[in-house]
This record gives sequence, structure tokens and C-alpha cells, in this order.
Amino acid sequence: MTIKEIQEEIVDEFSMFDDWMQRYEYMIDLGKSLPLIDEQYKTDDNIIKGCQSKVWVHADLEGDTLTFTADSDAIITKGIIAILIRVYSGQHPKDILDADTGFIDEIGLKEHLSPTRANGLVSMIKQIKMYAIAYQTQLK
Repeated sequence: MTIKEIQEEIVDEFSMFDDWMQRYEYMIDLGKSLPLIDEQYKTDDNIIKGCQSKVWVHADLEGDTLTFTADSDAIITKGIIAILIRVYSGQHPKDILDADTGFIDEIGLKEHLSPTRANGLVSMIKQIKMYAIAYQTQLK
């Protein structure tokens, strides 16, 4: 699936819920299904700067696509990073760099997060794109 198709799928899933309590519960469930980062990658190098909770993200280049793993010590944050990993893992670095993040506004995520969590979300996306830049140069 393309990034856009995955984003549309997530928007559809979130539209099934009537209120934000249900959406938070869904995000927590997504976090529980997150492919966990290997303990060896839970280092300061892989920690997301700008998050109030601890979030680690690691990327591996497999063929010409990036595979992301992550973890967080906070359940909501774990759900947020699970959504991002679902969108960007298994994608080509160029597609990650070209991807629009408008789906986040469509599901209303940013407006329902505390300012520090919203900043953390931006930092997570920035880090994923930094990995894409780094690996994109290796593919040229």
C-alpha cells in the first residue's frame, strides 16, 4: 500500500469513533500492537528529542525501503508512534520525504493532544524524515 492509502485507511478508522475517549482507547490498542524496538536500540541516539515521555525510534534499510521499530514509556505516545510507523514503515525513503502529513489534522490528533504531546508528534515525524534523508543518500 502507498503512504496515501494507509493514511486514508487510518482516517477511515478514526471516523468510526464518536468521541475522543474512544479514539484514545483505539490509539492505546494500536500502541500495544507496535513492533517493539530491540533493547539494543533503546539508546540516547534513538530517543526523540522534544517529547515529554521517552520515545525511541530505529530504522533499518531493507532493500530499498525503511523498516521502523519504536517504543515509548507512555501509552498514548506509544499509540501515536504506532500510527506513524504504520504509515511510514515499509516505504521508500523518497516517498517518506514526499509524504503529506495532513491525515494527522484530518483525524484531529494534533488538536486533541496537550501542547507538549503535539510538539512530540512533530518531533517524531521530523526524526522519521531525518532517517529517510540519511538512507535516501545511501540509495543514490
